[in-house]
Amino acid sequence: MPETQKQIQALRDQLNDHNYRYYVLDDPLISDSEYDQLFRDLQKIEAENPNLITEDSPTQRVGAEPLTSFGSLTHRMPMLSLANAMNEGELAAFDMRVKKGLDTENDIEYMAEPKLDGLAVELVYENGLFVNGSTRGDGITGENITQNLKTISAIPLSLRMGEKQIPPLLEVRGEVFITKDGFKKLNQNQEKEGLPPFANPRNAAAGSLRQLDSNITATRPLSIYCYEAGTIDGVSFETHEDFLSTLKKWGFPVNPEIQKVTNVEKMVAFHRNLEAKRETLPYEIDGTVFKVNTTDQRNALGIRSRSPRWAIAGKFKAQQATTVVQDIIPSVGRTGAVTPVARLDPTNVGGVIVTNATLHNQDEIDRKDVRIGDTVFIQRAGDVIPEVVKVILTKRPSDTKKYLLPNVCPSCGHEVFRPEGEVVARCQNLSCPAQVKGRIEHFVSKTALDIDGFGEKLVDQLVDKRLIRTVDDIFKLTYDDLVNLDRMAEKSALNILEAIQNSKQTTFARFVYALGIRNVGAHLSNVLEKTYVGDMEKFMNVSAEELEAIDEVGPIVAETITTFLLNCTNTDVIESCLSLGIRLKKVEGPKSQLLKGKTFVFTGALTQFSRNDAKEMAEAHGGRASGSVSKKTDFIVAGPGAGSKLKKAAELGIPVLSETEFLNMLK
Repeated sequence: MPETQKQIQALRDQLNDHNYRYYVLDDPLISDSEYDQLFRDLQKIEAENPNLITEDSPTQRVGAEPLTSFGSLTHRMPMLSLANAMNEGELAAFDMRVKKGLDTENDIEYMAEPKLDGLAVELVYENGLFVNGSTRGDGITGENITQNLKTISAIPLSLRMGEKQIPPLLEVRGEVFITKDGFKKLNQNQEKEGLPPFANPRNAAAGSLRQLDSNITATRPLSIYCYEAGTIDGVSFETHEDFLSTLKKWGFPVNPEIQKVTNVEKMVAFHRNLEAKRETLPYEIDGTVFKVNTTDQRNALGIRSRSPRWAIAGKFKAQQATTVVQDIIPSVGRTGAVTPVARLDPTNVGGVIVTNATLHNQDEIDRKDVRIGDTVFIQRAGDVIPEVVKVILTKRPSDTKKYLLPNVCPSCGHEVFRPEGEVVARCQNLSCPAQVKGRIEHFVSKTALDIDGFGEKLVDQLVDKRLIRTVDDIFKLTYDDLVNLDRMAEKSALNILEAIQNSKQTTFARFVYALGIRNVGAHLSNVLEKTYVGDMEKFMNVSAEELEAIDEVGPIVAETITTFLLNCTNTDVIESCLSLGIRLKKVEGPKSQLLKGKTFVFTGALTQFSRNDAKEMAEAHGGRASGSVSKKTDFIVAGPGAGSKLKKAAELGIPVLSETEFLNMLK
């Protein structure tokens, strides 16, 4: 190795070691100024020898050209959300569900961790090198923010050697956040530059990661803690504890507060202790997370459509403040629901300036007797949605009056109807501007048709000028329609028309999600896409019974879908969209029906294919892969180290196949 190359490698190794000691071990050996000098030395030598620069060099964390927009990346394994436990009783109920699901009375081991208030991301490594990273997005697809993630010094660009071999593919999930001190300094800089301060650390972290210019992201004090796996090929872990330990050895920061707890009493104790020390931590948290430790037990419990059965988020008691209700305004959503919103004197609740709070519905207003002019307790329920808790009656002005929601829609003046037995009043006018605007905003949103430049202000103008009444009208817009709008330049009009044209090439899942059917989110739209192989005509003629036969579709969802499709206005809109050029990308159906109606469970450390590949192979031949063993399981495919699932299979008399035997079934 030439002398210059040796010198460069030595500097890189030193910088990577210091990063590891600083971010992972929390045990720095040199000062920041000494680190900066080493970094400048490396920059100088690399500038003189650009042919020796590699992608994993510490100097490559900054300096990428600004992007015009983010691309998207599909997660190999969905990034699911977590079910919430709002109190200690619900934590205990979770433990009981886990035991029932595992058919045991023994104590369960959980890994307990703080629930960070940041932005979830996924980091992907191939043969030890960081290749790309993305946001959680809708759980299926996220924004490609690779260049911005590279600017975070705590994220290793190449993995350190550990006790376990470095896998050919490694996906690591974590939370990007800004510390309380970092947030304070960031806002001080914002004010110095005459820019508005960020509302809270989470918003600052999210905004920093979504900068199109990674040089701006590099100036933001972003940190990360890694806590979960996505897809991993070639290496397996018997426990989550083992996985976290290995993550640290590979060079990833892992939260030092994480502990193993062995029963529900210790879960509750961890939750209480962390809530008590919440204010002393250097970063914001809004709860705790508990995950079953043993991999086999996780696989046996499986997942729901939106969350795993083996994990739960324990929420802290909401932070509260007092303020005055200045007004109560009825708001209309895209489904016609009329929701009263309290306009408040601005007040700080848990680091966030709150100006509005939900009053939910008329029953809630009556129960709490909230009136305009009242002084009220408000809280961020689950630290997210501000709501009014109660009125301080001793401070009530003498001239207040009971508040009643109007019996006509505040947007269109149409009569508001409240079905018997329901608490939500709805505007029944499908042409109601507020509903039309909401449906269009949803239709064009990033996770739906993703029409770039089609923002809220443009939607307002188009609906107010009656250029759009239903979503299919978007595809009827002309250059003259757009260029005559306020603040619409010729170039902008052309860009929007191009974005509309590009959006016509989409997927069945995105289109169904864009239609805004109640209870049909992005994940379920993907399930329906696989079931109907992208055939919209077949989907439009489905019965409730057929829908209920689909895994993850229950009777309520089946009813909302069929009710939507029985409405002629809705089907006319779908057919109009298709006639105006919407083209759904072809979805490959099963290669064969060799495994039709058969359910497989894959367990152990598979050696001939990954678990994700196994699932795809089963589905490609008409079969189904499940994470847990039950009476509905037809076959177990077991690799080395298979444990509790084999035992349960023996108890139920389920045939066990080797990987080779499974592959032979596909021939």
